[in-house]
Amino acid sequence: MPRRARILDTGCGTGRVGGALAEAGHDVVGVDVDVDPALIEAAEQDHAGPRWMVGDLAELDLPAQGVTTPFDAVVCAGKVMTFLAPSTRREVLRRFRAHLAPDGRVAIGFGAGRGYEFGEFLADAAAVALEPDLLLSTWDLRPFRDDSSFLVALLRPA
Repeated sequence: MPRRARILDTGCGTGRVGGALAEAGHDVVGVDVDVDPALIEAAEQDHAGPRWMVGDLAELDLPAQGVTTPFDAVVCAGKVMTFLAPSTRREVLRRFRAHLAPDGRVAIGFGAGRGYEFGEFLADAAAVALEPDLLLSTWDLRPFRDDSSFLVALLRPA
Protein backbone atom coordinates (compact mmCIF):
# COMPACT_ATOMS: atom_id res chain seq x y z
CA MET A 1 0.00 0.00 0.00
CA PRO A 2 1.45 3.38 -0.94
CA ARG A 3 2.00 6.19 1.53
CA ARG A 4 -0.98 8.43 1.99
CA ALA A 5 -3.30 5.47 1.47
CA ARG A 6 -6.75 6.15 2.86
CA ILE A 7 -7.44 3.80 5.77
CA LEU A 8 -10.62 3.37 7.80
CA ASP A 9 -9.89 2.05 11.30
CA THR A 10 -13.13 0.50 12.54
CA GLY A 11 -13.58 -0.13 16.23
CA CYS A 12 -10.58 2.16 16.67
CA GLY A 13 -10.84 2.54 20.44
CA THR A 14 -8.14 4.86 21.71
CA GLY A 15 -6.50 5.05 18.28
CA ARG A 16 -3.50 2.79 18.80
CA VAL A 17 -3.69 1.15 15.34
CA GLY A 18 -4.95 4.19 13.43
CA GLY A 19 -2.40 6.42 15.15
CA ALA A 20 0.46 4.13 14.11
CA LEU A 21 -0.86 4.02 10.55
CA ALA A 22 -1.07 7.83 10.48
CA GLU A 23 2.51 8.08 11.78
CA ALA A 24 3.55 5.80 8.90
CA GLY A 25 2.15 8.36 6.47
CA HIS A 26 -1.41 7.22 5.84
CA ASP A 27 -4.62 9.27 5.81
CA VAL A 28 -6.68 7.69 8.60
CA VAL A 29 -10.28 7.97 9.72
CA GLY A 30 -11.13 6.08 12.91
CA VAL A 31 -14.63 5.15 14.04
CA ASP A 32 -15.65 3.64 17.36
CA VAL A 33 -19.05 2.93 18.83
CA ASP A 34 -20.88 5.52 20.85
CA VAL A 35 -21.03 3.29 23.93
CA ASP A 36 -17.96 5.01 25.32
CA PRO A 37 -17.08 8.31 23.59
CA ALA A 38 -14.19 8.63 26.06
CA LEU A 39 -12.24 6.27 23.80
CA ILE A 40 -12.49 8.73 20.91
CA GLU A 41 -11.54 11.58 23.23
CA ALA A 42 -8.40 9.63 24.19
CA ALA A 43 -7.62 8.97 20.51
CA GLU A 44 -7.91 12.69 19.75
CA GLN A 45 -5.57 13.56 22.62
CA ASP A 46 -3.00 10.84 21.98
CA HIS A 47 -2.97 10.76 18.17
CA ALA A 48 -3.33 14.09 16.40
CA GLY A 49 -3.82 13.91 12.66
CA PRO A 50 -6.44 11.24 11.97
CA ARG A 51 -10.10 12.13 12.01
CA TRP A 52 -11.72 10.30 14.93
CA MET A 53 -15.48 9.74 14.94
CA VAL A 54 -18.16 8.08 17.04
CA GLY A 55 -20.60 5.86 15.17
CA ASP A 56 -22.45 2.58 14.90
CA LEU A 57 -20.61 0.26 12.51
CA ALA A 58 -23.92 -1.33 11.43
CA GLU A 59 -25.15 2.10 10.31
CA LEU A 60 -21.84 3.48 9.06
CA ASP A 61 -22.44 6.13 6.39
CA LEU A 62 -19.37 8.32 6.22
CA PRO A 63 -20.42 10.18 3.03
CA ALA A 64 -23.38 11.53 5.03
CA GLN A 65 -20.79 12.96 7.46
CA GLY A 66 -18.67 14.55 4.76
CA VAL A 67 -16.16 11.72 4.27
CA THR A 68 -16.83 10.97 0.60
CA THR A 69 -13.59 9.46 -0.74
CA PRO A 70 -13.50 5.64 -0.64
CA PHE A 71 -10.82 3.90 1.41
CA ASP A 72 -7.87 1.87 0.16
CA ALA A 73 -8.13 -0.28 3.27
CA VAL A 74 -10.53 -0.97 6.11
CA VAL A 75 -8.90 -2.31 9.27
CA CYS A 76 -10.85 -4.07 12.00
CA ALA A 77 -8.34 -5.30 14.58
CA GLY A 78 -8.91 -6.85 17.98
CA LYS A 79 -12.19 -8.49 18.91
CA VAL A 80 -14.54 -6.00 17.25
CA MET A 81 -16.34 -8.57 15.09
CA THR A 82 -17.03 -10.79 18.10
CA PHE A 83 -18.54 -7.89 20.06
CA LEU A 84 -21.17 -7.26 17.38
CA ALA A 85 -24.68 -8.59 17.76
CA PRO A 86 -24.93 -11.63 15.47
CA SER A 87 -27.84 -9.98 13.65
CA THR A 88 -25.61 -7.05 12.61
CA ARG A 89 -22.44 -8.84 11.51
CA ARG A 90 -23.35 -9.08 7.82
CA GLU A 91 -24.52 -5.48 7.75
CA VAL A 92 -21.24 -4.33 9.30
CA LEU A 93 -19.31 -6.24 6.63
CA ARG A 94 -21.59 -4.73 3.97
CA ARG A 95 -20.83 -1.24 5.33
CA PHE A 96 -17.09 -1.96 5.28
CA ARG A 97 -17.37 -2.98 1.62
CA ALA A 98 -19.48 0.10 0.79
CA HIS A 99 -16.67 2.37 2.03
CA LEU A 100 -13.94 0.49 0.14
CA ALA A 101 -12.31 1.60 -3.12
CA PRO A 102 -12.78 -0.92 -5.96
CA ASP A 103 -9.23 -2.27 -5.57
CA GLY A 104 -9.15 -1.90 -1.77
CA ARG A 105 -8.81 -4.51 0.94
CA VAL A 106 -10.46 -5.20 4.30
CA ALA A 107 -8.25 -6.61 7.08
CA ILE A 108 -10.14 -8.22 9.96
CA GLY A 109 -8.66 -10.16 12.86
CA PHE A 110 -10.23 -12.01 15.78
CA GLY A 111 -9.79 -15.12 17.89
CA ALA A 112 -11.63 -18.43 17.97
CA GLY A 113 -13.98 -19.38 20.78
CA ARG A 114 -15.71 -16.02 20.96
CA GLY A 115 -19.06 -16.99 19.45
CA TYR A 116 -18.24 -16.26 15.81
CA GLU A 117 -16.82 -19.27 14.00
CA PHE A 118 -14.33 -18.55 11.23
CA GLY A 119 -16.42 -20.44 8.66
CA GLU A 120 -19.51 -18.41 9.58
CA PHE A 121 -17.49 -15.20 9.24
CA LEU A 122 -16.21 -16.19 5.79
CA ALA A 123 -19.76 -17.10 4.71
CA ASP A 124 -20.97 -13.69 5.90
CA ALA A 125 -18.15 -12.01 3.97
CA ALA A 126 -19.07 -13.95 0.82
CA ALA A 127 -22.72 -12.95 1.24
CA VAL A 128 -21.72 -9.27 0.95
CA ALA A 129 -19.34 -9.84 -1.98
CA LEU A 130 -16.05 -9.93 -0.08
CA GLU A 131 -13.70 -12.82 -0.77
CA PRO A 132 -10.45 -13.92 0.86
CA ASP A 133 -7.28 -12.58 -0.67
CA LEU A 134 -5.15 -14.04 2.13
CA LEU A 135 -5.91 -15.86 5.40
CA LEU A 136 -3.38 -15.76 8.23
CA SER A 137 -3.35 -17.07 11.79
CA THR A 138 -1.60 -14.04 13.31
CA TRP A 139 -0.93 -10.39 12.58
CA ASP A 140 2.74 -11.37 12.15
CA LEU A 141 1.85 -13.25 8.93
CA ARG A 142 1.84 -16.91 9.97
CA PRO A 143 -0.24 -19.09 7.63
CA PHE A 144 -3.81 -19.93 8.57
CA ARG A 145 -4.52 -23.62 9.23
CA ASP A 146 -7.66 -25.52 10.13
CA ASP A 147 -6.53 -25.64 13.78
CA SER A 148 -5.59 -21.94 14.04
CA SER A 149 -6.96 -20.16 17.08
CA PHE A 150 -6.84 -16.71 15.45
CA LEU A 151 -7.83 -15.46 12.01
CA VAL A 152 -6.55 -12.47 10.11
CA ALA A 153 -8.57 -12.24 6.91
CA LEU A 154 -7.48 -9.95 4.11
CA LEU A 155 -10.60 -9.60 1.96
CA ARG A 156 -11.14 -8.03 -1.47
CA PRO A 157 -14.31 -7.14 -3.36
CA ALA A 158 -15.63 -10.18 -5.22
